[in-house]
Amino acid sequence: MQVPTAHPASITRPNPQTLVFSGDWTVRGLGAITHRMEAADVSTSSATVADGEHIEAMDTAGAWVLQKLVRRLSEGETRVTTMRGLRPAFQKLLDAAAEQAADPLTQPKPTGTPRQTLPERVGRSAAAASAEAMGLLSFVGESALAFCHCAAHPTHWRVRPTLFNIRSAGIDALPIVGLLSFLLGVVVAYQGADQLRQYGANIFVTDLVGVSMLREFAPLITAIIVAGRSGSAYAAQIGTMSVTEEIDAMRTLGIAPMELLVLPKIIALMIALPLLTVFADVLGVFGGMIMARAQLDVGFGEFTDRFVKAVGLTTYLTGLFKAPVFAAIIAVVGCYQGFRTRSGADSVGRQTTRSVVQSIFLVIVADALFSIIFSTLDL
Repeated sequence: MQVPTAHPASITRPNPQTLVFSGDWTVRGLGAITHRMEAADVSTSSATVADGEHIEAMDTAGAWVLQKLVRRLSEGETRVTTMRGLRPAFQKLLDAAAEQAADPLTQPKPTGTPRQTLPERVGRSAAAASAEAMGLLSFVGESALAFCHCAAHPTHWRVRPTLFNIRSAGIDALPIVGLLSFLLGVVVAYQGADQLRQYGANIFVTDLVGVSMLREFAPLITAIIVAGRSGSAYAAQIGTMSVTEEIDAMRTLGIAPMELLVLPKIIALMIALPLLTVFADVLGVFGGMIMARAQLDVGFGEFTDRFVKAVGLTTYLTGLFKAPVFAAIIAVVGCYQGFRTRSGADSVGRQTTRSVVQSIFLVIVADALFSIIFSTLDL
């Protein structure tokens, strides 16, 4: 196919007041336009009329060159007052080129994001926290509705996933929970040994270890360990399923994700965490018992006799009562953050981190509220 020959763009000046543009103002026709501009003495022209009637073709490159030329002429001592004879299509191209040249969006912008003021940052953080709290509250409501639905239809209970989660969150966590509780009991007894020895109150190390471990330390340290171990696993598992669209596939098949993924985890953790707390109580007291014998010469028999008198059933049940609440917080927050995962591995990691941080924060807040309530009730 033969390519049509382009007519070079040209500029002539038939009289001192007029410039005539002709030819093809395109990429192929602009090759010698510089020489023609010099020949027409455009830079020193006093023309007041620009005639574009003889322009045969124009593209964006030609429109860009022509608008720059017209702008340069308009900045001279004698301004161009009119551009006549230009075809409507060419005029649109010329106007678009002029707008683009004058558009402030095309100018270089300072790098970086605009700096926010302190009130703006506080407001944005407060709005994000409020939205997060409302989303979590909504998720709690959905979980409660799913639980009521399963209670009304017992065939919907997922027994095997529940047993699997009891094993993974409970039995598999025994070593780490037992070790840390034992060491915590050792630390509590060791820190109190020097002070008790000064007053000859060695036997009261039993009160210190027993009350602190059963009432506060064992439930709290167990919940924190489970939040970092199982809560993060819940968020990562559900988040990965969300990224790979497995949850959407479950809904397509008519399987409720709340019944299969959320309820078994909540129920399993509410069963496993109290049992882990009892295990932590035993190991923590045992660690304190060993340290009491090593530092204060308090034998196992003396420690046991004093422990029965110092620690009542109320102290034991107070600590044990916290465990199911902590378990519900950890499981709900972990599953909620998993469902909030959008796309990509970075989102899975981000939501997993949020689940751990929020779980531990809410567990500590709940523990503080329990302390206030129990103190008010004189328990």
